[in-house]
Amino acid sequence: MKAIKITSPFHAEITEVPKPEITAPDDVIIRVTSGGICGSDIGIYNGTNSLATYPRLIGHEFGGIVEAVGPAVTGIEPGSQAAADPVLSCGKCYACRIGRHNVCRNLEVMGVHRDGGFAEYVKVPAKNVHLYHKKLDESLLGLAEPYTIGAEICKRAQVQAGDQVLIMGSGPIGICAMQVAKRQGAQVILSDLVKERLEKAKSMGANETVLVPEENLEERLEQFTDGEGIPVVVDTVCTPASLEDAVRLACPAGRIVCLGLKDQPSKICMADITKKELTIVGSRLNNNCFGEVIAGFEDGSLNPEQLMTKAYHYTDIMEALTMITEHPKDVLKLVLKFEG
Repeated sequence: MKAIKITSPFHAEITEVPKPEITAPDDVIIRVTSGGICGSDIGIYNGTNSLATYPRLIGHEFGGIVEAVGPAVTGIEPGSQAAADPVLSCGKCYACRIGRHNVCRNLEVMGVHRDGGFAEYVKVPAKNVHLYHKKLDESLLGLAEPYTIGAEICKRAQVQAGDQVLIMGSGPIGICAMQVAKRQGAQVILSDLVKERLEKAKSMGANETVLVPEENLEERLEQFTDGEGIPVVVDTVCTPASLEDAVRLACPAGRIVCLGLKDQPSKICMADITKKELTIVGSRLNNNCFGEVIAGFEDGSLNPEQLMTKAYHYTDIMEALTMITEHPKDVLKLVLKFEG
């Protein structure tokens, strides 16, 4: 079968690899129909993803049609549309024992730590397979995963109906988190430096948007919250300065979600946290969020078709990577199609 392999930074190729076979009782083989290109895929391609090793079959946002199942698999039938959770955990460490497998001590993510789903076929454990219950366009089947990141963010932030949420950054994850928060009944304001992305966020449901630095974010938040201050801040910008801004902007008893994996420290004064009794949490990958996301796809409250900027055939991977790197303002999510 054909697959997309990054052999070394800036070297991508379509390569022939063995088609996966059922070897374990709980194996499921999926015929991949589509996959979304993520920032981590770009990082593997350009050599900035410190978690990846080479060569690597990339792709952790993928879905398709169930092709075959192992003898111990129940409830998953060949021919079903499915999304795959790329998070693989040991099931034994402290995080796994308390139900937090997404931060497993021995965590592996398909497409990063081990070969992923940008291939004609992929094998995953049955527990990582999540079925769609209504037939969707096959180009959308791989887009559940980025929405699960948004769902995990909202879970970590304890977003509830009536909450007011600031999302800093209106890239794909910011947009996904916004739609999930809206689905849960929150009011959402997004900030960004890129006007085009904010326009897209507005069209996809954001209550308000702020173009910084042309607008004063603090003043807009005062207006948005009637002077109370913002109770939930999601930092998808992930710089030392953005985390400092989040601490400054959050109201007393506010919750802050941090997604950054950079190792540069922020200059945050502990008194700012203590005086307002802020809750600051990290959010990584997803922890059993596929069911919620698939329900949102099927009831229309989440709109993956709007997230997708353009679809490419997988053999045009270099054209897609060039589009993302050279025209980032014009791209929200590019999808690779593996049919035909």
